[in-house]
Amino acid sequence: MTATLELELSTPVNMRDLGGTPIAGGTLRDGVAIRTDDLATVTPEFAATLVTDGLAAIIDLRSPHEVQVTGRGPLADYPVAYHHLPFMGSIKAPAGDAPELTHELMGEMYVGMIDRAAPLIVTALDIIANATGATAFHCAAGRDRTGVLAACLLLVLGADDDVIVADYAKTGPNMPAIMARTRTAMSAVFEKLGIDPTAFDGAALTDDGMDVSMRILLGSVRERHGDALAPLYAAGLTGDTIAKLRARALGA
Repeated sequence: MTATLELELSTPVNMRDLGGTPIAGGTLRDGVAIRTDDLATVTPEFAATLVTDGLAAIIDLRSPHEVQVTGRGPLADYPVAYHHLPFMGSIKAPAGDAPELTHELMGEMYVGMIDRAAPLIVTALDIIANATGATAFHCAAGRDRTGVLAACLLLVLGADDDVIVADYAKTGPNMPAIMARTRTAMSAVFEKLGIDPTAFDGAALTDDGMDVSMRILLGSVRERHGDALAPLYAAGLTGDTIAKLRARALGA
């Protein structure tokens, strides 16, 4: 995986199949889309189980710096399609004092992410639409970049805002375990970039109230564009991709 960093392999602590989510026309079936925290540091046994259970594609949303530190991990040994779609081109040190990472600030970050990464989001949706099995998508925590892609997928499938917010908020109770699992790899990323790892204090993000971030995203995008999917249409989302996603989701 890496010659310079000893990583403790572990199972994800924020993984969930989106199967069972209410969408337009019914319920999203199992085995289509799995959202998760980092798949690069899973154990070989867990990797084998994922593939046996039908994993066909991985969408890695991490930055190039994160991928350089950990590589792809045990799943690189399997014939699973791998797509690197970095929703953030890099991780940068904040100018001046590091801002407090509040739920409100994260919501505004998500709005900017959709504006910047819309073409990559469309590519990810195309991958899920055309996969022959389950697609797992992940960043480091399975919360922010992963949460934005999950929200866009559920919007395309016609899920209500309350459903999208509820799925996003399920990560909240997992935050302490997420921070513990990702601490070694993310500290190495920060050090590689010359950033003080303590400059990014995520303690406030373990508080209740995660739903605020997703409601800011959904509300702000609609306020700016009228339709929450407008940025994706402008970036190339087609009716054909939407039809394929809905057919896969409903098992048609």
